Amino acid sequence: MQNQPLLQLNNISKSFGGLHVLQDVNLSVPQGEIFGLIGPNGAGKTTVLNLITGLLRASGGSITFAGEDIGKIAPHKITERGIARTFQNIRVFKEMTLLENVVVGMHDHMDYGFAGMLFNLGGYRKCEAQARERALELLSWVRLDHKAQMLADSLSYGEQRKLELARALATKPKLLLLDEPVAGMNPSEKTELMTEILNIKQRGFSIFMIEHDMRFVMGLCDRIAVLNFGRIIAEGTPEQIKNNQEVIEAYLGKEEAA
Repeated sequence: MQNQPLLQLNNISKSFGGLHVLQDVNLSVPQGEIFGLIGPNGAGKTTVLNLITGLLRASGGSITFAGEDIGKIAPHKITERGIARTFQNIRVFKEMTLLENVVVGMHDHMDYGFAGMLFNLGGYRKCEAQARERALELLSWVRLDHKAQMLADSLSYGEQRKLELARALATKPKLLLLDEPVAGMNPSEKTELMTEILNIKQRGFSIFMIEHDMRFVMGLCDRIAVLNFGRIIAEGTPEQIKNNQEVIEAYLGKEEAA
């Protein structure tokens, strides 16, 4: 039996002028699971993420998160509700330390006021100390705490991906959205990140990802939906998706699915 849905997309459509990018998309992301959305290039996967995070508005349908309709809420308000996102293109602050990168992600949740920051009052110092302690803990989750004082620019590509993951977790999300998390990674980096994501799930986080690497998705997700030409053509467990003939023809290819 699936857990209670955390995120639901109900009959979502999105058009740009006369181009229909998404049509009647229905998705349900359960609490505490890893949900994958796959599909060919141009299928509309990134558009789905942009709708969930408020960067785009749906042309029709509704998006519900933790029981609340978030379809017309501003992006920063959606972050406050508990949705965090990583991007396909790495967006870490390379001239800051790893610790500073993660602390930046916490500032919206720090309660010390402008005066406290301006005059370096006790409440500000306490909040900053707690933030640094939490940031170090999050870095340990992705096994980067030993590099906390190093500049982000000194990290390998795979390590920068993991830093971005820690920074997203700093916003205290209920749902973590991953936009092609292993794009550009080598096989060993992919294996490491798979371990980190599984560990995050085991800490109680729910995860929604889009990804092209089928081996990665199949080995990680509890459930997978397949998007093709803006429509969901299949949803199920990795095994069900792997053996779905329509999916094989649309995306996987018979050789890869074998």
